[in-house]
Amino acid sequence: MTMAQQGYEIYKLGDWELQSGEKLVDAHLAYKTFGDQKSPAIVYPTWFSGSIADNVWLIGEDKTLNPKNYFIIVPALFGNGQSTSPSNYSVEGEWPRCTFYDNVRAQYKLVTEHFGITHLRAVIGWSMGGGQTYQWATQYPDFMDLAVPFCGAAKTSLHNQVFLEGVKSALLAAKGIQSAGSGQGGALASGQTLRTWSDSEREIGLKAFGRGYAGWGFSQTFYRKKLYQTVLGFKDLEDFLQNFWESWALSKDPGNLLAMAQTWQNADVSKQEPYNGNFEKALAAIRAKTMVLPAKTDLYFPPEDSEYEVECMSPGIGTLRIFPSIWGHWAGGPGDSKDDVKWLDEQLSELFQENSSTVEKEVLPIR
Repeated sequence: MTMAQQGYEIYKLGDWELQSGEKLVDAHLAYKTFGDQKSPAIVYPTWFSGSIADNVWLIGEDKTLNPKNYFIIVPALFGNGQSTSPSNYSVEGEWPRCTFYDNVRAQYKLVTEHFGITHLRAVIGWSMGGGQTYQWATQYPDFMDLAVPFCGAAKTSLHNQVFLEGVKSALLAAKGIQSAGSGQGGALASGQTLRTWSDSEREIGLKAFGRGYAGWGFSQTFYRKKLYQTVLGFKDLEDFLQNFWESWALSKDPGNLLAMAQTWQNADVSKQEPYNGNFEKALAAIRAKTMVLPAKTDLYFPPEDSEYEVECMSPGIGTLRIFPSIWGHWAGGPGDSKDDVKWLDEQLSELFQENSSTVEKEVLPIR
């Protein structure tokens, strides 16, 4: 079966040099497009663990992301199993550290060299897709008109890093490996070697990963009101943990999850030239009109973090609107909460209409 028959295309990158000084050997980017290439282009990256197909819920002729109006490019994150990932990588040894910078540089190459696009209408994304949206807006600040990170962040907070340490450590423990720390992989003890996962280790580790994740994806109120029963149709909490969370985790490759978790833990838009660790300077450099959409009950990316991000942007650039939802992180995707999908699409529609024409933007000083 060809990649096209699987629902996506492959763009060859060759040996891809990374920020870390390492490289991905014979790397590739998986992507799918919707609409006519002559239409204004939108980049809509994938999220943690998400396949390209998992982004389609926000695209349609009844949505703001209408393929009749826009050329929508969905590039897959390194590590998602479609782009270059531990599960399809032919080089033995430890997986190289891949950052959002490395991902977005590859996406930029796809957009400019493969498609010949010189300007984007927008970059949008949920969760880690939101992190990539921030990365686009700071890495190539003049390249898009609009940026919409929803339920995402420009920098992974300490609290978020701690959450990821928990689920990462649960997964690694199935192989008897400890975490080497936030943003790192596993720390091999004396006598341990890198090896493939046994079926038992994979099952035990992924189930533990899923149950750990279950306390974070949805809010306390979601559980208290038992929406997993009344809306999602599970018979009780254990049914939900097994047949939603464990099933989700068991469908993934453990190496891929660890690779993406490392990218997530290290996310920080200031870790690039010309910002050199100055987070406020990086956000002030954003030139695209940016609508930041956190969820009121998101345990990963609380509105307080988003408020500070918008405050750091130059006057007239950033707008903050908060999902009025009890679905936690799931308010932003992947389409399970129909009311939140409607609310999100309305925000996108309003932003696109208010900025309907591409105007030459004043060049703002980087402060």
